[in-house]
Amino acid sequence: MSVDVVSPPRADSGASAGVPQLSIISPAYNERANIRPLVAAVAAAMGGTRWELIVVDDDSPDGTAEEVFAIAGEGYPVRCIRRIGRRGLASAVVEGALAANAAVIAVIDADLQHDEKLLPTMLALIAAGDSDLVVGSRHVDGGGVGDWSKDRQAMSSFATWCANLALGTGISDPMSGFFAIRRDVFHASVHDLSQQGYKILLDIISSAPHALRITEIPYVFRNRVEGESKVDLMIMLEFLFLLIEKVTRGLIPPRFVLFSAVGGIGLVAHVAVLQALKSFGSTFLVAQTAATAVAMTLNYVINNSVTYRSQRLRGRRFVIGYFIFCLVCSIGTLANIGVADLVLADEGNWALAGVAGALMSAVFNFGVATQFVWSQRRRPRRSRVRRSPVAQ
Repeated sequence: MSVDVVSPPRADSGASAGVPQLSIISPAYNERANIRPLVAAVAAAMGGTRWELIVVDDDSPDGTAEEVFAIAGEGYPVRCIRRIGRRGLASAVVEGALAANAAVIAVIDADLQHDEKLLPTMLALIAAGDSDLVVGSRHVDGGGVGDWSKDRQAMSSFATWCANLALGTGISDPMSGFFAIRRDVFHASVHDLSQQGYKILLDIISSAPHALRITEIPYVFRNRVEGESKVDLMIMLEFLFLLIEKVTRGLIPPRFVLFSAVGGIGLVAHVAVLQALKSFGSTFLVAQTAATAVAMTLNYVINNSVTYRSQRLRGRRFVIGYFIFCLVCSIGTLANIGVADLVLADEGNWALAGVAGALMSAVFNFGVATQFVWSQRRRPRRSRVRRSPVAQ
């Protein structure tokens, strides 16, 4: 995609004076090469309409934030929210939207795959008063997915079918990442958003306190020019967990589902190691100790890489987190045995006692590990500013 260079608006021009009419949120990670073309494209599309672009950068190592700061210094109505220790498109959109000044908020990817020329149309449809939400759709007449592979098209169609079946969104493209919404409507939903994964539109629609007036307009999804695609297996998993959370109305946190699934993998590994060492003539105590260590280590590594990837521990914190995780799981095992023993005494059913104990340890391990192993809290940094002596 080629984008004409557009001069930044003058400081006293109508394009920059006063409160913006549209706040455009663009989540970004390693999108430095796309930021300047994006700003130029948005400026050309918006014309004389007052706008602001809020780039929410997840601490990109490629210097995305620095590029935004440089462009803002040239006079464009652009600003950056730089997030440290947090990752994820949905939560990035939420933080950007909460910082928006306009009465209408739009969301657009930083990779130039969405059609920025539709932004004025989205704004006009909401300003007319008949729509709370305007969605850029790839699946209505006139829309398209570009040169997606058949596998990716099938995956998208399946996800759309699941979303409409489970949540009844009633629109053709609930997976779209390109939309505009009234700010007051967003604020009415924000406390019920899961903020997990990449499907923020689906999250908003399913969290709204009342049915939204939704208008869909067609656009053709473009090919990425610079950078790498963020689509991977985890995005689909996070989508499924979002559906679970919304269908159960938050009763089952999606991260708990994944944490429990990882625990199941650890259990399989535990049994496999136990049987392997038994075949080599090991004593039960030695085999059980080794199998437990392998299971805990495997669970920790997978949870750190997948379940808590937005709070992934590295270096020294990874090692400390490992020992805390093992301690948590050890205490969870004691809780498992205690609850199972109580249920067995009351009901006399081994299966029921086993399930109750396993559920207790899963809930305990998840809650404590989330709080003490992968907590987002950080120690405040000591100030390095030298204090001047107080004048006497």
